[in-house]
Amino acid sequence: MPSSLNAPYKINFLTGTAIVVANMVGTGVFTSLGFQVLGIQSGFALLMLWLVGGLIALCGAVCYGELAAAMPRSGGEYHYLSQIYHPALGFLSGWVSATVGFAAPTALAALALGEYAKSLWPTLHPTSLSIAVVLILTLVHGSSTRAGSRLQVVITAVKVGVLVVFIGAGMIVGEAQPLRFAPDAAGWQALLSPAFAVSLVYVSYAYSGWNAAVYLTGEIEDPKRNLSRILLVGTAVVLLLYVGLNYVFLRSTPLAGLSGQVEVGFVAATSLFGPLGGRLMGGIIAALLVSTVSSMVFAGPRIVQTMGEDIPALRWLAGRSRAGIPVRALLLQTAITLAFVLKPSFKEVLVYAGFVLNLFTFLTVLGLFILRWRQPHLLRPYRAWGYPFTPLVFLGLSGWTLTFILRDKPTESLYGLATLGAGLLVYFLTTRSTRTAPIVQG
Repeated sequence: MPSSLNAPYKINFLTGTAIVVANMVGTGVFTSLGFQVLGIQSGFALLMLWLVGGLIALCGAVCYGELAAAMPRSGGEYHYLSQIYHPALGFLSGWVSATVGFAAPTALAALALGEYAKSLWPTLHPTSLSIAVVLILTLVHGSSTRAGSRLQVVITAVKVGVLVVFIGAGMIVGEAQPLRFAPDAAGWQALLSPAFAVSLVYVSYAYSGWNAAVYLTGEIEDPKRNLSRILLVGTAVVLLLYVGLNYVFLRSTPLAGLSGQVEVGFVAATSLFGPLGGRLMGGIIAALLVSTVSSMVFAGPRIVQTMGEDIPALRWLAGRSRAGIPVRALLLQTAITLAFVLKPSFKEVLVYAGFVLNLFTFLTVLGLFILRWRQPHLLRPYRAWGYPFTPLVFLGLSGWTLTFILRDKPTESLYGLATLGAGLLVYFLTTRSTRTAPIVQG
């Protein structure tokens, strides 16, 4: 057999974009609006939330594009922080991402899938369906990168197509509510309110995943050229979908009907198409979440695999199959995911994990300035558009969010810092014999 047939399959631009879109469009956009309308009554301000959240994600994607082109290796923040700051900081990032960063959101999406499917099939056991979906997708992605890539493209294309149809139908069928979307004095005032800052935390969670492709940089075809395009196109597509979806939700459903509701998609679909339409939408959202679970199962293990390459004590996780798939890391993430599925109280973990994950993203974008200062002659096939303004916008808005969480959620923030402390202990225990030096030289 020709050796080219045994070569690991490379992820192309289309598959990479599908992974980014699928990682981002999960439960957040279908749940968070109900909490936002509790404190904000302006249609303009509510849509601006999603535009500002998209702006943060786009600025982050621009910055990550340069870092990925300059340091083309899988692992995401683990790799960047290890090289720019210190391997210990990179390890902490990987420690959080490999556990609650990917496994917990995967479990959350799988559980949501089961609950939404139950609205269409009341006799269904949602937890059993959640477990089955995780196991089937693990089997697909563990057997062939080519098959997993094709599956990811198809189910993500279906997801985007269904959402576009829903947005179009909502604009045609929906009865417009008395809500102003044009800027006015009340809307601008709402932008500066504490409620806007609170809601931006939820919106940031809905946009999380814009950096998904950097975790598998080493498997992307021509990453120096394609990765920045993947990040930007994927994030831009999701921004348009999110603004369109929330416009339809707000235009078709009275604010009182949305207020405090978790299943916003179900509520809006019921308002648009009646009870049967609402139940059908629940089933559709369940199908769409398959794409989200699939993308996280695909991307997450690459962090653990990269850590295994660098840290001798974790070397057993670095192995790949003949097809180039990190099977051991994949099985480890699946085991953690299933543990979270079987113990749903883990949702509390996401509150403090979000603080820590945002902190690492903040430090990564800040690292762009440090790397340019230390390595002005480093080959950069792609440079961040709008530098230094784009990273400064990201740092300013993300820093505002982090400050708010630290001030108003001190308990969750302390839990997050305690998690880092535990990770630091593990780092010193696993690296005391051999330390891996940074690849990028100062």
